[in-house]
Amino acid sequence: GWIGLALPEEYGGQGLPKYIAQPVNEMWLSSNLAFVMFAALAQGGSEILLKFGSDELKARYLTQIVTGEWTVAMALTEPNAGSDLGALTTKAIPQTDGTYQIKGQKIYITYGEHDMAENIVHLVLARTPDAPAGSRGLSLFAVPKYRVNEDGSCGEFNDIRCTGIEHKTGLHGSPTCSISYGDNDACVGELIGNLNQGLMAMFVLMNEARLSCGMQGVGLSELAFQKALQYSQERLQGAGSDGQRVAIIEHPDVKRMLLNLRSESFALRSLGYQIAALIDVAEQSKDAETAQAAEKRIALLTPIFKGFATEQANELVGDAIQVYGGMGFVEETGIAQVMRDVRITTIYEGTTGIQAKDLLHRKIRMDQGRCISELMADIRDVVEKSPDSVVNQRLGQVLNQLAHVLDSTILNPSAELAQLDAVAVPFLNALGGVCCAWQLAELALQAQVSKAQDEVFFGNVVALAEFYSAYKLPQAQAALTTVIEEQNGVGNYEF
Repeated sequence: GWIGLALPEEYGGQGLPKYIAQPVNEMWLSSNLAFVMFAALAQGGSEILLKFGSDELKARYLTQIVTGEWTVAMALTEPNAGSDLGALTTKAIPQTDGTYQIKGQKIYITYGEHDMAENIVHLVLARTPDAPAGSRGLSLFAVPKYRVNEDGSCGEFNDIRCTGIEHKTGLHGSPTCSISYGDNDACVGELIGNLNQGLMAMFVLMNEARLSCGMQGVGLSELAFQKALQYSQERLQGAGSDGQRVAIIEHPDVKRMLLNLRSESFALRSLGYQIAALIDVAEQSKDAETAQAAEKRIALLTPIFKGFATEQANELVGDAIQVYGGMGFVEETGIAQVMRDVRITTIYEGTTGIQAKDLLHRKIRMDQGRCISELMADIRDVVEKSPDSVVNQRLGQVLNQLAHVLDSTILNPSAELAQLDAVAVPFLNALGGVCCAWQLAELALQAQVSKAQDEVFFGNVVALAEFYSAYKLPQAQAALTTVIEEQNGVGNYEF
């Protein structure tokens, strides 16, 4: 089925490359994000079971999840433990039969309760009685809403109760639940992987979810563009040079906003697809060195893609509403729903601030800038293919500025960490802009070669690269200037 496009055939999937599945996922995300969020959870949950689950667990759960008969809920957050997972208190008490009694409360659980599937498999982070303190003491458990009989059918209720459904700003079609496990001491869970290594397993799902969040940003940006484009072609307002009334798409400022939407979503889509292709290389390559290089590039690009794609999506949907004018501020046009739905994407699965700190410290400073230097070398290769291009010249200038910022500030061993944290988001945004400009520069080179096949389409690709270079890339340059000025302001103001 659609959920299992890139999952193994033996469990009901199609075994296709993620590079094929990613565009399909994007179309689903554009069409109805609230509904298809359960699919992303099923895909991530399946990856966890494939990598860490025993053969018994795989046999019990995987086929039903991959085929969509059962759904998955990711149960991490608690009332007193949000981003700080080390503070989790949900208990997992060992039983004589090898299972665990689960007891605790979780909040903000997407698709934690619904009646669209026969069973819901909760992946619950919990702590055994003798576990170490902090995140090192967390284990991961499969906790089905209904216990699974020997023949694979659903059995008795597993003491899991929904205690509330959140009234959210957006995503009204997606139930976000508070869940209580084991009120009657009858909630049974099965260990996934090893004790005290739950966070390692859960990061598989979280990384899948973060890439999905980036594609959510792309999908909603594309939806906003299509809506704004159609409205701008139909709405008559103002006059042209001949005095005749014209559609608002004829006004230069409206064209600018539409190109802002189109160029950013086009570039981010390309970046998201490239990450999907890298995942295929990492998982399928028989050469260990090639696979390892792909894994490192994925690790570097994931926080950039998640953070930048979702931040930009919020801005781009704002541009789409601006194209609508007053009609964008009323519900009947539908664009306001996109604004409400996109707002959460910079928050869940790790806020932009968390993505930025991960990028800055774990992905760049921890390896002393080796991975980002390799990425910059690849971007320079694209620049040097057409050194006389204005687009490539500006991208080369930004790369030089980025290299200076890395040497003088980001990789400076004496840098004040708190001050670096204050500019982590501007730094992520700068890298996001550089990566998007890189994608468009490479696409423009290919478009020049293929232009005779379709002059309008490939000519537009070149125009998007030119627009991004002139209107968007300078924002990356400004963000890099902010990073250099990291010592100013934040540490001096008294709240």
